[in-house]
Amino acid sequence: MAGFVGVLVSDPWLQSQFTQVELRALKSHFVHMKAQTGHVTVADLASGMAKLKAFQDLFTEEEVAAILAKYYPSASAQQEIDFEAFLKLYLNMQTHASTKSGGTGNSSSFLKAATTTLLHTISESEKKAYIAHINSCFEEDPFMKRFLPIDPSTNDLFEIAKDGVLLCKLINLAVPGTIDERTLNTKDKLNPWERNENHTLCLNSAKAIGCTVVNIGTQDLVEGRPHLLLGLISQIIKIQLLSDLDLKKTPELVELVDDSKEVEELMNLAPEKVLLRWMNFHLRKTDFKKIISNFSSDLKDGEAYIYLLNALAPEHCNFSPLESKDLMERAKLILLQAEKINCRRYLTPKDIVEGSTNLNLAFVANLFHQRKGLSLDSNKASIAETVKNDEVAREERAFRFWINGLGIESYINNSFEDLRNGWVLLEVLDKVVPGIVNWRLANKPPIKMPFKKVENCNQVIRIGKQLKFSLVNVAGNDIVQGNKKLILAFLWQLMRHNILQLLRNLRHHSQGKEITDTDILHWANEKVKSSGRSSQMGSFKDKSLANGIFFLELISAVEPRVVTWNIVTKGETEEEKKLNATYIISVARKLGCSIYLLPEDIVEVHPKMMLTLTASIMLWSLSNRTGENNSPMASELETEIAPASISTAVDDCASEASLPAENGIQNASS
Repeated sequence: MAGFVGVLVSDPWLQSQFTQVELRALKSHFVHMKAQTGHVTVADLASGMAKLKAFQDLFTEEEVAAILAKYYPSASAQQEIDFEAFLKLYLNMQTHASTKSGGTGNSSSFLKAATTTLLHTISESEKKAYIAHINSCFEEDPFMKRFLPIDPSTNDLFEIAKDGVLLCKLINLAVPGTIDERTLNTKDKLNPWERNENHTLCLNSAKAIGCTVVNIGTQDLVEGRPHLLLGLISQIIKIQLLSDLDLKKTPELVELVDDSKEVEELMNLAPEKVLLRWMNFHLRKTDFKKIISNFSSDLKDGEAYIYLLNALAPEHCNFSPLESKDLMERAKLILLQAEKINCRRYLTPKDIVEGSTNLNLAFVANLFHQRKGLSLDSNKASIAETVKNDEVAREERAFRFWINGLGIESYINNSFEDLRNGWVLLEVLDKVVPGIVNWRLANKPPIKMPFKKVENCNQVIRIGKQLKFSLVNVAGNDIVQGNKKLILAFLWQLMRHNILQLLRNLRHHSQGKEITDTDILHWANEKVKSSGRSSQMGSFKDKSLANGIFFLELISAVEPRVVTWNIVTKGETEEEKKLNATYIISVARKLGCSIYLLPEDIVEVHPKMMLTLTASIMLWSLSNRTGENNSPMASELETEIAPASISTAVDDCASEASLPAENGIQNASS
């Protein structure tokens, strides 16, 4: 793996205000500005700053110039600006941008937790709550217990997290089995390479469980930046706390709905929305008259908590806290009652009164775990059985996490529901093929008029056809109507296009043909063969792939030291196949591959996921070779990719992406 060299700034405080991802992007922009004339002056700043994505939707060039005039008089227009001065001005511009935008109101902010903030401050209250959570969860863990208990009054949490093991274990706690812990480097003293591997595995795994980590890199974790680490830890813990708010895991949730139509609606809700619905369900049984719509301002007076605790545990709780008019005193009494039912975790009285969104959400989620107050009667048992098909659910999950990992502005909780207005799909298309969207014809949410959604989706379909997607007899209204098969097929073609485009970009110096699925298949077989091993795959449907041996040999061929062969099984039983599949995914992520499949996808040989896994390994291999040799990949590609005449494998996954013609989608061609 090529070594990482970060962007260094001489001023330590200034360096601490940015992530490496931000610094690299800003450095690139600054260098581009400088390339025009050989230097950057005060006069150049207005135009340069206005083009930055962070400001282009908020300020005109004239407004940027007016702001910059506060820091530089007009007489200094030709004064040369260095990169550090540029960074300081960027921070000042951020402050103005924050004031103008008034902050964000994203309902899913807990999943886009502060991996970066304007002032890079951290909440000591959240830090204390998450440390208590970690101390409780890992007290029996053989590796972690030597570091426990972590003292919340110190920065020990951030020091411990520097080797990556804690973060990886937290991910496994949130979604068990995500990381094969056999792949972790757990020596007492890790070298920089080993630390980087742990953090690479951590970030790729975090994306794979739904975290947003687009603004954070391995170097930021190695440096133990508190605001970034706490933001990531916050996301992981909340995914853990909300994991049971799913009909499949908790069928009793069906009590919140009246019919099968509402079941579909419930399944499409974000986890925190399901939690709010659960809370209001119990509050409706009491004399509480309000509807709780958030975990902040609606809970500050404590009344909702008083009624909720009485609804869940009337034998232990009463309404006496209502008698206190002092909100801080009332909050203390509420938590004393919560303590009686062993549910006091995460919150302090101050957090209630100040309306801490993250900690209120964690407190209510813990209440749900401890005291659901739900039952599954025979009349509603049949409704609970309408839970979505496993394979469809896995595909939807993979595409959703891929979209959220792209770093677009929107965050989606359900592909079928959140893509229906077309806006998110336009954002994804613009990210995959920059400039392809005509934003003047796009309608930004909230969209009340149905025809505006259709306009967005019609543009999505037009662009899809422009990219040669198979979309025969498909119209924008099909997406607006939430046609699941169509949406999955479109997303698969879009993800596949993105992968092939990334591979194409690596061979832009080559005059060879476009890369196809068959080329990827041939490359993988040739790579394994060249390493002296005998495994081969006939197609991405090849059932022999289920034992995982081929992929381990492929990974070993591109990076021999990363696979520990003495822990690999023969893959003869279902259990052995599952162990190998879990190991493959963790090793690939540790290597640096961004993949979103599950072990079941390998064991069941899901063709689409086999292609994405193979292509991700190929992409890493070619990227790594480029980094090492500083030369184009033409030579490797010309020798390792099949000539055009080779036809031993069909384009399995292109056809898998498509639906029967009667459903409006015909087979895609490479």
